[in-house]
Amino acid sequence: MDLDTAKQELEQFIPHVRNISDDSIRKMAGRDLMRFKQFKKQGIAVKFGRFSEKENNQIRKNVEEFLLITGIDSAEKLLFTSRYPEDKETINCLKAEHHFCEKLSEGIPRPWRLIYYRARKMFDPNNYKGRYTKDEKEKLKKYHALHGNDWKKISEMMSRSNLSVAMKYSEIKSAINYGPWSKEETQKLMHAVKEVIRKRMETEDRNSLSSSEKSHREILMDCERLYQKLPWTEIEAKVGTRYWRQCKQKWTTILTKKMTKGQQLYRGTKRLQAKINLIKRLYEMKVEDANEVNWEELRYTIGDVPRAYVQAKFYKLKVSYPIKTPFFFFLFFKEIVDYLFENKLPELEEKL
Repeated sequence: MDLDTAKQELEQFIPHVRNISDDSIRKMAGRDLMRFKQFKKQGIAVKFGRFSEKENNQIRKNVEEFLLITGIDSAEKLLFTSRYPEDKETINCLKAEHHFCEKLSEGIPRPWRLIYYRARKMFDPNNYKGRYTKDEKEKLKKYHALHGNDWKKISEMMSRSNLSVAMKYSEIKSAINYGPWSKEETQKLMHAVKEVIRKRMETEDRNSLSSSEKSHREILMDCERLYQKLPWTEIEAKVGTRYWRQCKQKWTTILTKKMTKGQQLYRGTKRLQAKINLIKRLYEMKVEDANEVNWEELRYTIGDVPRAYVQAKFYKLKVSYPIKTPFFFFLFFKEIVDYLFENKLPELEEKL
């Protein structure tokens, strides 16, 4: 399949495919296109964003079955083959012979690359190793000075995952301010967001949007382009004094204030009513996992606000009324919503 045809066929599943590198598109055409077509026949859309518990379980099942088929003795050897140079050739031959790509992605309607990254995160024994000590932070700065952004090499030297060392370095590379935002910092944040959105719009213009599509895009600009899928690590670098998560939270606050024209949506009786509405709507949706919630639709339950604002309010609601069990944070999303509906909703309605 030629490159243009691959782009055209993939575009029906991945709208932003023309922003992806040609090399990645060729790989997706081989690994993903046939799977995507099969899922489409079943009425299943290609998914992005956070993995659900069901998808995580499917990845575990796929990895365990592949280990049984091949006799490879651990998920670490399968997914981090370079750590075992003496077994590398044998493992790679087994992966090719038994179609590792196809087996790992079985039953999961996502691009193979994202499934592979998720599996590596789940099965990396160097992941989730707790807080960094002061000594580890100093070592991380030193290793970065020597090896730059070679996170694979640095992760091996520190016995931490690639993602962990990259994110931690992003946090400690410069002095981070944890106090109130200054006027100058806020202006830098707003300028940074404006710049990345402008670049994105210019890219879309080059990808030949029709005049009617451009007009429609301008209408949608205020309600979704200002908060969906922004490159927060890039914005963090432009602000310079704040960690990316702080930038995201601050931007949500700014945008909420602008979209609501400064109204206090979450104060007094409005606060109680918002909680009640949120619990009711989540319960009515009857979804099993938080990743299945249409937060974009749900945001109107509280008001014309960014969906990140609604997600944050649900998280606060969840931790404010924990179920009396030490395993609260391991419960499924539906169990938490059912608990809130059955036990906390009557209390809130009475209080209102």
